[in-house]
Amino acid sequence: MPEVSDDATAAVGGRRTSPTAAAAAPKVKAPSRVRMSAAQRREQLIATGRQLFAERGFDATSIEEVAARAKVSKPVVYEHFGGKEGLYAVVVDREVRALLDRITTALTAGHPRELLEQAALALLTYIEEETSGFRVLVRESPLMSGTATFSSVMNDVAHQVEHILGAEYKSRGYDPKLAELYSQALVGMVALTGRWWLEVRKPRKETVAAHLVNLAWNGLSHLEAKPTLITARRH
Repeated sequence: MPEVSDDATAAVGGRRTSPTAAAAAPKVKAPSRVRMSAAQRREQLIATGRQLFAERGFDATSIEEVAARAKVSKPVVYEHFGGKEGLYAVVVDREVRALLDRITTALTAGHPRELLEQAALALLTYIEEETSGFRVLVRESPLMSGTATFSSVMNDVAHQVEHILGAEYKSRGYDPKLAELYSQALVGMVALTGRWWLEVRKPRKETVAAHLVNLAWNGLSHLEAKPTLITARRH
């Protein structure tokens, strides 16, 4: 039997074998890509756009980048959204609804202080769990865009708080017309603090909420030294 040189051998599974045997070894078939449905592809593109808009903002994000990250061609993105503006509008609309739903669902308490706690915690929890979505909202919207901005979202929240404050003011003999002013001040305080906390992430959200409520409820002249949430004291 003719000898096979070392240079003409191949290592398979740690053993030396001939080129003929190596060629005869079964080839591993590459897994085929699963084709997405139109709905699945749309959701993938929304998630991709959300991440890119959060990272770069609207102006710095291109359709080419969205398509490349989603591993599709540019026409696929245009087919679903008509362009970058359409994709951005869908992303922002979803985040607006998600944030408003969280806050309105959280407002279940009867006492005004607890309602303020719940609203602050709901916003901070949204920032914690949906960081990319919040970054999209706090970035400036493109000029001439019909999409909601973060300020308009917070304005919607303030209107809900206004109704709560109005009823409370009336029961205490205060002018209910001032409820709008105070609701804007309270929501603005929580929202701006949330934007700051987005970057620093400390102290923990419960502590941040407690101090926000401490300032809003007690005022600078009656601050508690170590504020805690009423809802936390019950657990």
